[in-house]
Amino acid sequence: MPFARLTSATTPTCHIGLGLAAVGRPGYINLGREQDLPADRSVEALRERTHELLDAAYAQGVRYFDVARSYGRSEEFLADWLNAHPEIDDIVVGSKWGYTYTAEWTTDAEQHEVKDHSVATFERQRAESAELLGDRLDLYQIHSLTPDSPALTDKYLHARLAEAAAQGLTIGFSTSGPAQADAVRAALEVTVDGEPLFRTVQSTYNALETAAAPALAEAHDAGLTVIVKEAMANGRLAEPYAPDALKAVAEETALGCDAVALALILRQPWAGVVLSGAATVTQLASNLHAAVVDLDDDQLSRLAALVEEPQAYWERRGQLPWH
Repeated sequence: MPFARLTSATTPTCHIGLGLAAVGRPGYINLGREQDLPADRSVEALRERTHELLDAAYAQGVRYFDVARSYGRSEEFLADWLNAHPEIDDIVVGSKWGYTYTAEWTTDAEQHEVKDHSVATFERQRAESAELLGDRLDLYQIHSLTPDSPALTDKYLHARLAEAAAQGLTIGFSTSGPAQADAVRAALEVTVDGEPLFRTVQSTYNALETAAAPALAEAHDAGLTVIVKEAMANGRLAEPYAPDALKAVAEETALGCDAVALALILRQPWAGVVLSGAATVTQLASNLHAAVVDLDDDQLSRLAALVEEPQAYWERRGQLPWH
């Protein structure tokens, strides 16, 4: 598996990845985007910002980079950076298929992305990803698998994914919504010719939403690499929006709320890679301090009190506006 490349990395930050959802398109639901991104959100301005982040991340030990077909031009921006750095051969690149970006580079589109887990969408988007990333693409994930997704039962799709795996591509899935644990467990049961299909799982887990933890531990025990997304709860755990308990712990550690929030996840024994969704180089540097945060039992207890009911968490997330 390509994630074996991370096991030989020695930097404290090698298990923190960089996700490009926030900078691959002009509109997203993260809080604070008005301050984080330049007023000019042209393609070239966000390409430049993405490349700044990739340069800084790699220089500071980050080795996993995460994009998706629906993250605007994220694959294109990453491909440009990779083409400019052919000497970089120790990273892992993951992308996702299943959502189509439909906002046409605007922030006020009626619909920003359309979900479809059909074989036809896989074939189309696989070709699009291959055209941009070629053999630099290591991991291809079904985007936002839910318990009712046809991708869990479509045997022909499973066969096509298994063919891609036989050609060297690692196959994974991501989850979202209040029933993430159910989706993870259902996906663990998917096999082709008696062999498990999926080798990675990417799920939302953070100080506010922890419901998927037992299922992610099961996935880890089954041999899957676990990637954690939305560790900052779309900005709800960052300054100035963070809950008071998180702010207090951050003050005690003399680091940012973001570093504490990420450290809380890094300490989970099943967490293979935790994604930073930083939109600025300064945010990224602060996020990477998570690797040196040490939390005591009292601090962990206070942070545990922040957990919300999954339904309430996902309802709140669904109400976040696109900025």
